[in-house]
Amino acid sequence: MTPTRVPPGDIAGRLAELRERIAAASGDPSAVTVVAVTKGFGADAVRAALGAGMVDIGENYADELVAKAAAIGGDDPAPNWHFLGAIQRNKVARLAPLVACWQGLSRLEEGRAIAKRRPGARVLVQVDIAGIPGRGGCHPEGVPGLVSALRDEELEVAGLMAVGPPGPPEGSRAGFRSVAVLADRLDLPVRSMGMTEDLEVAVSEGSTMVRIGRALFGDRPPKD
Repeated sequence: MTPTRVPPGDIAGRLAELRERIAAASGDPSAVTVVAVTKGFGADAVRAALGAGMVDIGENYADELVAKAAAIGGDDPAPNWHFLGAIQRNKVARLAPLVACWQGLSRLEEGRAIAKRRPGARVLVQVDIAGIPGRGGCHPEGVPGLVSALRDEELEVAGLMAVGPPGPPEGSRAGFRSVAVLADRLDLPVRSMGMTEDLEVAVSEGSTMVRIGRALFGDRPPKD
């Protein structure tokens, strides 16, 4: 992990630009949560985000999240860690004490592993709107049953999450719209949809949470 290329003072300016983009897409900046995705960057990126007023921090890899949480320690404010990556049951024990929201849950077995280590944990069900092998997510037809089963495990199912397909942002619109409709039908308030490239499409289709990395921190540095 390497330090962010964006000076901490610039993060607040970039966040303001993001909020302007949200407003331009007919969204309410005060109602759309920005999750700062610090994948590939060091703990200083987390501190910069916290300093800019963001407390929701997203990580894709268990080792990075654990390491950054240790580096941040008891800093105030403390991050609300969102785990965005594929949920591997053998890593849940390390993550459970740290993670405030598990995004990307797509199978009941994953939910049971989380419930065992963190009863009542807050989770989002990932909906597969791209149909790309290996991408992850639950087929839309299976989402209602999975949500019900996760609730039976006494998990807090707060909403749905989706990753748009690669390509032009407009290619995500139909999928995001279907997720919003499904969330409404299931009475789920959170719709985690949209990243740097397609946040306007996501917000215009009802996103309440966007996961932003590059627009805040720049391109991720190459791996060593």
